[in-house]
Amino acid sequence: MVHRALGPALALLTILAAMPRPVVAQFGGMPGMPGMGGAPGMGGFGAPQAPPPACQQLLAMRDETQKNADAIHKASEKKAGPDVACKLFKTFLASEAKMIKGIESNIQLCGIPPDMPKFMKAGHAKAQQIAKTVCDAADRGAAPPTPSLSEALGVSPTMPDTGKRGGAFDTLTGNALAR
Repeated sequence: MVHRALGPALALLTILAAMPRPVVAQFGGMPGMPGMGGAPGMGGFGAPQAPPPACQQLLAMRDETQKNADAIHKASEKKAGPDVACKLFKTFLASEAKMIKGIESNIQLCGIPPDMPKFMKAGHAKAQQIAKTVCDAADRGAAPPTPSLSEALGVSPTMPDTGKRGGAFDTLTGNALAR
């Protein structure tokens, strides 16, 4: 059952993991970020500047979130139990929430498109729903084994022992015809 919940989670995480990456490409309008040359007013020439510390932190948060998404993916491939998956989802959701807050507070400084937080929040909400399903399964524990047909009908799967031996079809005590 948990593996069914991890299937959509894996697809969602693939999408979510891909979402933060465009953030780096969108940093191109800021000096020192990919796609931009040197200092302002230099026409793109000169030594490239490092991105501001806040933008560097966003990149680190993106990498951390990606690492957590990869851990969920690996656990899904290994068919990990719901308890393991729940812990991984909680870690992922915490890192993603931290990254979304960082993006919202540094959206202009780092040249991030204004609609990026909206898309990330939508993906985060979907991940929260999947995590709830997985964690609910972990809270319930292993599903009890389903009863067999004889257990469901309330009958014994064995034949009653009447104590009589030697019938025409009794092959456990030898050939009845040879007696």
